[in-house]
Amino acid sequence: MRGFGRLVERWAVVLAVGAVWQLVTVRADEVFFPPLSDILVRARDNWLSGPASSLFLTPAVGADVAPSLGRLAAGWLLAVVAGVGLGMAIGLIRDLGDYVDPLVEFVRAIPPPALVPPFLVVLGIGTRMKVVLIAVGVVWPILLNTIDGARSVDQAALDTGRAFRTGRVRRLTHIVLPAAAPKIFAGLRVSLSIALILMVISEMVAANGGIGFTIVTAQRSFAILDMWAGILLLGILGYLLNTLLLVVEGRVLAWHRGARGRGEP
Repeated sequence: MRGFGRLVERWAVVLAVGAVWQLVTVRADEVFFPPLSDILVRARDNWLSGPASSLFLTPAVGADVAPSLGRLAAGWLLAVVAGVGLGMAIGLIRDLGDYVDPLVEFVRAIPPPALVPPFLVVLGIGTRMKVVLIAVGVVWPILLNTIDGARSVDQAALDTGRAFRTGRVRRLTHIVLPAAAPKIFAGLRVSLSIALILMVISEMVAANGGIGFTIVTAQRSFAILDMWAGILLLGILGYLLNTLLLVVEGRVLAWHRGARGRGEP
């Protein structure tokens, strides 16, 4: 019951902000800040006014939204594989960490948007450039959290595994990864929001389709309602993706939360 009450409170805040936006914009009558009701109607017309046979989705969903989500998913999954794999190696092998830590700190300080020009030269304007940009830009939270998680594993647990002659692969999958999983998921959540940002940036700079391309095209043609509808869509997608990841995290880390609950007085 408490969880339901918190959910109601969260949505009450969202509804309150929406109501304030509606009241202020109606009174201001500013062309660049239309009422929320008009934005919602335009969003429905753009993406949810199709036939029932296609679940009311318009062709624009397949032309713009689906490719954007595909690029985001591909880049983020590449970053997850690379970040967790390299993070485990750096975190568990102390000597390796001593050598690569300065390089990691140097490269991660480069803003990902600054990599767009060289990536355009090397990879072109196609999907590959966008996927690589997303992967390179979002790998750092995953990598650093995985390194921290691997280095914070209880040494007693590792010694116990060695005492029972547990193989390295088994120790990795049954001791190290579960112990590091809470910090890994913290990195995954941060990286997912960054992936959404980089997806939009890459599509605004060099693309002929996608949500970012739709927004910047609407802005350049002064289609203000279409621009705000695209921004609203990004917010909804970000919320849904974060919620989905939270559900997965809750299932994967159920044992961790249960252990914390039993340990509390």
